[in-house]
Amino acid sequence: MKRFNTTAFGILQGSRVLFADFANGGVMWTGKGPRESRVSVTFDEPFIAPPAVMVGISMWDIDHRQNSRADISAESITTEGFEIVFRTWEDTRVARIRADWTAIGPLRDDDQWDVH
Repeated sequence: MKRFNTTAFGILQGSRVLFADFANGGVMWTGKGPRESRVSVTFDEPFIAPPAVMVGISMWDIDHRQNSRADISAESITTEGFEIVFRTWEDTRVARIRADWTAIGPLRDDDQWDVH
């Protein structure tokens, strides 16, 4: 369980198209074997500790002639942002992917003072 030791927390949400490889003959559409796409997300306002981040596929365009193989995750999570990582493998052909994300974490509380 992730505990937030603060009275203020924030929820940020966003959506990002990770790639559109069908338009330019990119490797996700034409390739075989392991393939990976990484997209950096920067938060509008930093958290005071790394937030909990959830990522999901909100739109996919995948060739129906092969098995659909997909893995999506949030990696390298910091107070400033994270990376959305999409992976596919074998003969799966992915034309495009859009991912939605939610970050929930602690914020600085204006009523808390740092006294040293």
